[in-house]
Amino acid sequence: MSVVTLYGSPECHLCEQARSALLRVRADHQFELVERDITRDDDLHRAYLERIPVIALDGEELFEFFVSEQELRARLASH
Repeated sequence: MSVVTLYGSPECHLCEQARSALLRVRADHQFELVERDITRDDDLHRAYLERIPVIALDGEELFEFFVSEQELRARLASH
């Protein structure tokens, strides 16, 4: 099963929008959703502070700021 990771922070409205998009996609394509709060890890905070939300599929970063549901669906279908 594919793993989609959402890097974000609690007070991030774009992160909430990304989470909603991921949940819509997950209704049609099975994947494990892992949410990483960058405020709890200094390395993640340094890496992602200016870029959140960042969405990765099986470790490969696909999106910053916004999720393309169409592209994510295509990538999941090809896995």
